[in-house]
Amino acid sequence: MSDIFRRLGLVLAAAIVALLTGMISGAVYGWFFLSVVLLILVIHHTRHLIALEEWLLISDHTSTSIPAGSGAWDAVFAHLARYVRSQNKSQQLMDLELKQLQNVTAAMPDGMVILDETDHIQWCDPVAEKHLGINLELDQGQQITNMVRQQSFVEYLAARKFNKPLMLKQMRHHRLTLLIQLVPYGKNQRLLISRDVTSYERIETMRRDFIANISHELRTPLTVVSGYLEMLAAEDGIDSELQRLALTAMQEQTARMQCLVEDLLTLSRLENALNKLHESTVDMPSLLRELYREAESLSAGKHKIHLDIASENQILGSREELRSAMGNLIGNAVRYTPEGGEIHICWKVRHGKGLFYVRDTGVGIEQAHIPRLTERFYRVDNSRSRDTGGTGLGLAIVKHVLNRHQARLKITSTIGKGSEFCIQFPAKRLIAGTLHG
Repeated sequence: MSDIFRRLGLVLAAAIVALLTGMISGAVYGWFFLSVVLLILVIHHTRHLIALEEWLLISDHTSTSIPAGSGAWDAVFAHLARYVRSQNKSQQLMDLELKQLQNVTAAMPDGMVILDETDHIQWCDPVAEKHLGINLELDQGQQITNMVRQQSFVEYLAARKFNKPLMLKQMRHHRLTLLIQLVPYGKNQRLLISRDVTSYERIETMRRDFIANISHELRTPLTVVSGYLEMLAAEDGIDSELQRLALTAMQEQTARMQCLVEDLLTLSRLENALNKLHESTVDMPSLLRELYREAESLSAGKHKIHLDIASENQILGSREELRSAMGNLIGNAVRYTPEGGEIHICWKVRHGKGLFYVRDTGVGIEQAHIPRLTERFYRVDNSRSRDTGGTGLGLAIVKHVLNRHQARLKITSTIGKGSEFCIQFPAKRLIAGTLHG
């Protein structure tokens, strides 16, 4: 605006100079008339420019507050009024949509926080304020880790692997268990969603406690029944074949129930958050040789079992838990591979990861069943599971053991050709060893 005034000042100065020149040269009236006209135009435009500047400086820009104009300025102010009305209408629509969005988010049970690329809080809804102890008015622009200080959440943000949610327990200000999920969107922005799963976690804890307690209670009477059945079966005075068959069937079913109880107790221990992982250096070659001997004993010469130890690397973890998981996979391979089939057990390191393989030439598994194999009590074939004595909990135990060791299970199978179960251990779990012989 000051530039416009400067130019008008130059025009006014030129008019004055022209007037003086005309007076000196004698053409007084013509130059005087031209100068007066120019001066009137300068004053006219200057007045409208001042009015426009004053309108621009006010905070409430509405079409009714636009000054009246004359001449060319009337069309300028008319265009400006239409533009302002259009902008006000657009702003009203945006305000209405924003209010509706806020009402929707306020009605949702989940909390939502918008974070920028450096994890600073840009906006959050009232539910998130309650869940995470945020005050939007005071904490806007703050790092989210200043509000949520749990180490697991800080590591979750730093890892930038948001495909899986994070469980946060015992949040400050409230005794809440939250399920946290970060969803990237837009340009380097993230939406943090928090869900209160306290009641679900309480129910799950009750379920785990019930299973653990009932399993403990069942263990003793089953042991007693099993003992008496063994004693009766050893008696020489069994009169009929029917009695012998009945005792044999009772012994088998009692043994199956004992295995089920033991597996339930194992699962309860693995699911218990208070049961911390007791880590030590696990000698993998030694463990696999031990499992190989057990597999040969279980097979009783019905299969060709191969052991390939291609690495002397060891694992940082729980030997008891890893033995249980790997033993389950090897046992399944023996049970579900027909007589005369082959089973390969392998341990090696590739691309910085520890790999444990169990391959078999068994009946194979349909692809539709593979994603659900680690669910407890999920059975591909109920009759086959009963024939082999499986409890339906073996792969569920494997999954929980691997989760505790940050390992993952990869399953590939082809009907009629066999299956491969591969455990992949992360590099941080490997302890270097020297391969001998």
